[in-house]
Amino acid sequence: MERRILSAFRAYGADPRVGAAARALSWAGEHGALWLAAGLAGAAVDGARRGAWLRGTALTAGAHAVSMGVKRVVRRPRPAHVEPLVRTAGRYSFPSSHATSAAAAAVAFGTLGACAVGRGRLPAGTRPGRGLTPVTYGACATDLTPVSHAARATCLTPVTHAARATRLLLPPLAVAMCLSRLVVGVHYPSDVAAGAALGALTARFGARWIRRGAHD
Repeated sequence: MERRILSAFRAYGADPRVGAAARALSWAGEHGALWLAAGLAGAAVDGARRGAWLRGTALTAGAHAVSMGVKRVVRRPRPAHVEPLVRTAGRYSFPSSHATSAAAAAVAFGTLGACAVGRGRLPAGTRPGRGLTPVTYGACATDLTPVSHAARATCLTPVTHAARATRLLLPPLAVAMCLSRLVVGVHYPSDVAAGAALGALTARFGARWIRRGAHD
């Protein structure tokens, strides 16, 4: 069954545009490079939560390293019944390290995005008064502080816009990264599923540690 599923995905790679997109994603995700760069960029832009971004980046790198260790234990050969579209850094297939780092980044950085989006919200049942605006005093908490109208209009916009972009873009990009490993023919579906599960669980267990980094 897995061989047939992989062959079906690999057939999509015969389309030059699909094949080129899958190769580009695979190259970008090598050693988790795309996600590590995204985390470092987040740390540079979102200075107030730099520590949390760096922790999320470290967690993504750690998940990737764990997947490499599992590969050396399981030693499952890569698919041989399809012609790969890309070269691979290693000869073992289970789990997909690309999928691991993609899922870890989507969960870890998505956690940060969820916190930031919550910054502009008032506590339930509370209405802002004149000259008051919600601001963050914790990772996801709000308070009411007197500010000018100009400050009220601008103090949260950059963070919340970036957070919404993170929440909207990361999940589909991570899914595309996972599927690209099937399209280029270098992983079985179970490799990708196991890698994604490993990455997501690693980031989920580390979510509280990431949020604490916002206070550093």
